Amino acid sequence: MGVRLQDVADLAGVSMKTVSNVVRNYEHVSPATRERVQEAIAELGYRPNLMGRRLATGRTGLLALAFSNVTVPYFAELSRAVSAAAGALGYRVLLEETDGTLAGERAVIASSEAGMVDGILFQPSMMSSMEISRHRGDLPIVILGEGAAPLPVDRVMIDNVAAARDATKHLIALGRSRIGFAGHESGELSATSIQRMMGYQQALEEHGILPDPHLLFPSAEISPSGAVQGVGAALDAGARVDGLVCRDDLAAIGALRALHERGFRVPEDVAVTGWDNIELSRVTFPSITTIAPDLDRLAQRAVEMLVERVGGFTGVGRHELVDYELLVRESAP
Repeated sequence: MGVRLQDVADLAGVSMKTVSNVVRNYEHVSPATRERVQEAIAELGYRPNLMGRRLATGRTGLLALAFSNVTVPYFAELSRAVSAAAGALGYRVLLEETDGTLAGERAVIASSEAGMVDGILFQPSMMSSMEISRHRGDLPIVILGEGAAPLPVDRVMIDNVAAARDATKHLIALGRSRIGFAGHESGELSATSIQRMMGYQQALEEHGILPDPHLLFPSAEISPSGAVQGVGAALDAGARVDGLVCRDDLAAIGALRALHERGFRVPEDVAVTGWDNIELSRVTFPSITTIAPDLDRLAQRAVEMLVERVGGFTGVGRHELVDYELLVRESAP
């Protein structure tokens, strides 16, 4: 037999109603009592019956986090941050993978997880704001990242244009003038790539450097191996650069490999910047200069907004920016 609500109440020395109030994150519970109940829950390994909670309160205590690819390190780190932020508010998180396809994204927000989640944090790759409006139904939703969001929907992101401009200006300040952009899609561009490419172009033009389409190095897939092939093919075809703004850290890792295989030194011959500040970017050789979003703050605000929507807030969408910084490391010191 599984652990019951009564078992938790007995161990904590409180009533079943008090345990229920803690599980439901009811605010009128004293901190000492809440801590005692939470310790009993942890000791016994109690897991609330989601369907029972749904019948009793109309909520499950579960939030979904949907994104394109669970193998991408950024999304792994985002998941950790979201899980921590949700846990602080008494929620657990269910991960959903969309494969970065329109059909996959539609399915996630249209199904509402068959009533199993109270709301969804969603980082779209393909869906437009109008698509999201048509398919989302009544499920509370908060958009993460660069994709457009419908006016009634909350969104949390960093200013990708400004951040890409800062990364490019950093390379220009190092004296680089033939600066490429690497790692974007070879087919239809995502909102992420579009915005980062815009910031890259703005910085070049602000410094009197004519953007050169021949210095855009796409990848067949968003991965280090895709960037190895994309950057390598461009270099083999005669492209010459002294700086590279990479769409993300995975592209930067691939670029380092492609440059090394062809005898280019980083940063002496080519300075490289990445994006996301994933764990791997700190341990590559050389370590990667990168745009670091405030991931914990992004997750916290997104979860807070979603919980407010679950609680009944129906106001106009709140579109918020969180901070970022350019972390200068060995690849562009």
